[in-house]
Formats: sequence, C-alpha cells, structure tokens
Amino acid sequence: MYLGRIVEIGQTIEVLKEPRHPYTQALVSVAPVPNPRKRRKRIILQGEVPNPIDIPEGCRFQPRRLIKTEEYTRFDLTYVQISPEHKTACLKIPKAFSPPI
Repeated sequence: MYLGRIVEIGQTIEVLKEPRHPYTQALVSVAPVPNPRKRRKRIILQGEVPNPIDIPEGCRFQPRRLIKTEEYTRFDLTYVQISPEHKTACLKIPKAFSPPI
C-alpha cells in the first residue's frame, strides 16, 4: 500500500518472488534475508515523499519514480493483470525483480 492505495495484489509467495510495482520491489529488496550469503541488490527510493494530505494528481508514486513521463502525472491506473491472481497498479509494468527468498 502506498499513500492509502494498494499497489499490488496477489498470492503472497508470487508477490514476494516477483514484485512488479516499483514500490513493492523496493520494499522487498530491503527485507532481511535469513541466509547472509544470499544478498539482495537494495533499491533505495529517491524523490520527494508526497504529503498524504495533498496526494499528487495521477499516480501517487510518480514523485518517487526513477523514470517519469507525463502519463504518470495524468493517470492513476486501475489494476493490470500480471497472472490470474496477481495484479499491479502501474501504467508500465516493470520487469520482475526476483529477490532470493
């Protein structure tokens, strides 16, 4: 969930193994891993954290995106189907980030 909106829905194992929303990818990338030999590449979010009282127009996550386009400032997308039980709220579905679990 980001600024009160669910950004990714699915079976827990599928979302954790292949997060598709950039915010979910960042969250999963910094979660502790039980095996210290399996290191993850951490995704550190940049950009300004929006004020929850003044939510930005369009995609709520757009101020923190690495790649920004005008689409993100105009549209807050409904969910895009990734698989039968996996959906994400993203205009352009990023490549799956596969962290070790």
